[in-house]
Amino acid sequence: MAISFDLTGKRALVTGANTGIGQAIAVALADAGADVALAGRSAPAETLALIAATGRKAVDIRADLSSIAPVQGLVDETVAALGGLDILVNNAGIIRRNDLADFTEEDWDAVVDTNLKTLFFLSQAAARVMMRQASGKIINIASLLSFQGGIRVPSYAAAKSGVAGLTKALANELAPAGVQVNAIAPGYIATNNTAALQADEVRNRQIMERIPTGRWGKPEDIAGAAVFLASPASDYVTGHVLAVDGGWLAR
Repeated sequence: MAISFDLTGKRALVTGANTGIGQAIAVALADAGADVALAGRSAPAETLALIAATGRKAVDIRADLSSIAPVQGLVDETVAALGGLDILVNNAGIIRRNDLADFTEEDWDAVVDTNLKTLFFLSQAAARVMMRQASGKIINIASLLSFQGGIRVPSYAAAKSGVAGLTKALANELAPAGVQVNAIAPGYIATNNTAALQADEVRNRQIMERIPTGRWGKPEDIAGAAVFLASPASDYVTGHVLAVDGGWLAR
């Protein structure tokens, strides 16, 4: 039997798809044949154009995912616009940095609400659709800090560790319904969010020395893993957190 990475006829919802990793994933899913709904606070004009060039359909759905308020409407709009929902990619996320002694409740709640609470309730809403059709793929974007503690980012480390645990919990419950739930843990990826680290000569050197492959990752490196986890090729993979990190964790 041929192994298939073909997503023709599939309908995907990708959060935070206007730039970086989210954009690369959305475009890769379209390249593989899926129609894609793009959810976020700002216009994903470039992503829409890139998907249009693939010949697939893309829709822009504005949603502020700092709370769970838009979650059900987001799933309903996706189903209405695309005719269904087969793939959810929970990519939207934020980070706040501060010393432990100075970390505020506001910064804690902002990160945990966006990165973990909204992710769960959006997955719940999508799962209801997927369970009815007895098929679906949920892909969460975790982090190296799902495995490590980091420095000066306690709420981010807590939320991303929670994403790893939640991925396994959802996988256990949804597997009998034919829905696979997995996560991708990106390493150091060259995006706008990491521009300051790349520009810092000392930190950039330290990071590069730790990565066995000797380079920063590209958003496309994450996109390839997402296509695999969204495709029939991964139908027997669930509850897994896939590190795409150039070997960082192995070191």
